[in-house]
Amino acid sequence: MKTPLSKKNALAYHADGRPGKIEVIPTKPHHSQYDLTLAYSPGVAEPCLEIKANPEDVYKYTAKGNLVAVISNGTAVLGLGDIGPEAGKPVMEGKGLLFKIFADIDVFDIELSDKSIEGMVNTIKSIAPTFGGINLEDIKAPECFEVEDRLKELLDIPLMHDDQHGTAIITSAGLLNALEISGKKIEEIRVVVNGAGASAISCSKLYLSLGVRPENLVMVDSKGVLNKKRTDLNPWKQKFVTGRDINTLAEAMKDADMFLGLSVAGVVTPEMLLSMADHPIVFALANPTPEISYELATATRKDLIMGTGRSDFPNQVNNVLGFPYIFRGAMDVRATAINEEMKLAAAHALADLAKQPVPEEVNIAYQVTNLKFGKDYIIPKPSDPRLITHVAPAVAKAAMDTGVARKPVTDWDAYRDELGKRLGLSNPLIRQIKARAKKNPRRVVFAEAENYKILKAAEIVVEEGIAIPILLGNRDVILGLINEHDLELHDIEIIDPRSPEENERRESFAAQFFEKRKRRGVTMNAARDMMTHRNYFGPSLVENGYADAMISGLTSSYPATIRPALRIIGKKRGASIVSGMYIMLTKKGPIFFADTTVNMNPDADKLVEITKQAAATVRQFNLEPRIAMLSYSNFGSVEGNIPIIVRTAVEKLHKECPDLIVDGDMQANFAINNDLLRENFPFSKLADGPANTLIFPYLTAGNIAYKLIQELGGAEAIGPILMGLSKSVHVLQMGSSVSEIVNMVTIAVIDAQRNEST
Repeated sequence: MKTPLSKKNALAYHADGRPGKIEVIPTKPHHSQYDLTLAYSPGVAEPCLEIKANPEDVYKYTAKGNLVAVISNGTAVLGLGDIGPEAGKPVMEGKGLLFKIFADIDVFDIELSDKSIEGMVNTIKSIAPTFGGINLEDIKAPECFEVEDRLKELLDIPLMHDDQHGTAIITSAGLLNALEISGKKIEEIRVVVNGAGASAISCSKLYLSLGVRPENLVMVDSKGVLNKKRTDLNPWKQKFVTGRDINTLAEAMKDADMFLGLSVAGVVTPEMLLSMADHPIVFALANPTPEISYELATATRKDLIMGTGRSDFPNQVNNVLGFPYIFRGAMDVRATAINEEMKLAAAHALADLAKQPVPEEVNIAYQVTNLKFGKDYIIPKPSDPRLITHVAPAVAKAAMDTGVARKPVTDWDAYRDELGKRLGLSNPLIRQIKARAKKNPRRVVFAEAENYKILKAAEIVVEEGIAIPILLGNRDVILGLINEHDLELHDIEIIDPRSPEENERRESFAAQFFEKRKRRGVTMNAARDMMTHRNYFGPSLVENGYADAMISGLTSSYPATIRPALRIIGKKRGASIVSGMYIMLTKKGPIFFADTTVNMNPDADKLVEITKQAAATVRQFNLEPRIAMLSYSNFGSVEGNIPIIVRTAVEKLHKECPDLIVDGDMQANFAINNDLLRENFPFSKLADGPANTLIFPYLTAGNIAYKLIQELGGAEAIGPILMGLSKSVHVLQMGSSVSEIVNMVTIAVIDAQRNEST
């Protein structure tokens, strides 16, 4: 059901709301006149004078140390060619987005109108004092080589042309591991590189640094093999002229151990593949269509180790595995350059990481039982949360070892902790749960499909492959909205609960509901009437296996949405209540709030069950729950009914679940501020780290808290996640955004996957 990425949605992503993908935000207080006098005049003069006296203090008093310039002149943008600096700006903003979300590096994207080498070098040299690092991007060959080489001589900050070196680093990691699997030695292998642009030349240079012998590497461009007969080669290509008497790609491929494709689709035939040596390594990186398709290549050679540039096949060569962490490590030690040793260190770190046991969250994200080192896993996955703490330190250490680090790391454990805290877990969490949903998308009823936002969310989940929507509502209204807004939903199932076509199913659902509720005041006629309503018909589809999950609540009150689900689907076996939880995505990572939506004034026993349900749900996200039971009291410091109920619940949990990290009663600031808790209550089970799960003593407190944090704290809320229902039904916040709806659909799919497996 997955549809190709549409032009309309790609354009809307960049244009809707605030145009573009990045913004600049203040990092210091700025609300009072006093704040402003410190931020600018006269207070700003003091750091200026300090920097004048000691130029290195620019890293202490300004953002330079965490600021990268992504610079392009638009001459080689993606596969689009020379489209100019303005047209290349969306790509540069996108690169900035990746720097930020993967390594917490701030970016200014800079597009130059000058295509001359001299002009680019002079301009970049002039603006370099602003930045802690420079990422050159989408500058065509051969100019990119000279621009980078000259700037490396002129500047004393990390600088890298990622188009050249990113792919080189990632494929080098893959090559090292592929050779280990195939039992070959790098100094003995024959390598064919198809393509002779910036990336191909950089890859070839790094392979030689790893140990490939120059006489064993053959490079091929669009005119054939770079050999001694060629008179049309620039100085950079001339470095890779072979002495062998061969002219074509087919001739070069014979008995080759490795093929690297950085060219065009379909240039490698099965016959070429069959002519290669045993256990060939093929990195076919033309995008979106490789030099030979993965299906054809693996069908042709069973002993093949293959990588592509695509995420839907094993061993995706993705530059995001490299550049964020290379710059992170280089800038953290204030390196004066990114040298060959630092690139090799990144390649070795990536290769080593792929051989380590894979975290369960990565297994979950890719829906495998045990992803492990082998021919289908030779480089890490982009969603691996260990990348920043593994690659950046390796790069930093290489900078120190080669004498280019001006601020050496003295405590590696503390440095790795700092790296881990930069992103928290919120971004990886979202990426991981979406990846997990995509591996096994389930059928989700969109109960309010007569609403544009619901349909827009349905379009997105189809495009991303998260879920298989079933649209509930009047067919003509839904189709009218689809056509009006040009939504890509033309093949999606639409069900109208009121239509004559649904008479038989509606009658069956009504009979089932009557049997369940006939001693609770429901007549058969009332049951029939209820089944014409989406919030009764939808859960009945889920209960009877026509769908796997349902979302509703965008346009109706919470009770009106949850009540039918409770009546039709009911609670899980052993559950006495249903509770609700929100995931609050904060800069410090995800924090889980419960109960925020269902139970008004729970007693101690209900608080115990809410806590157990929350703990089980948090573990679904491969996080160990650290639970604080909240109150206005700290461990009995204030008497009252609420503290007594909370303390009673904690006592029961300590007896019933001795391994669960849970404590209270405590105030919210003590739960989050670990220093405060440890200083005052060192005996607490939470003394060694902050809570990630907060249990509120009653509904009002939980509901107010999550809404305030969402609005004032800038946290993103995912929820409410209903816990305790036997099947996956989830209620939207009234007025949810499209993004929030998509997040809830993702949660619903994961919940359905879990229900199916238990």
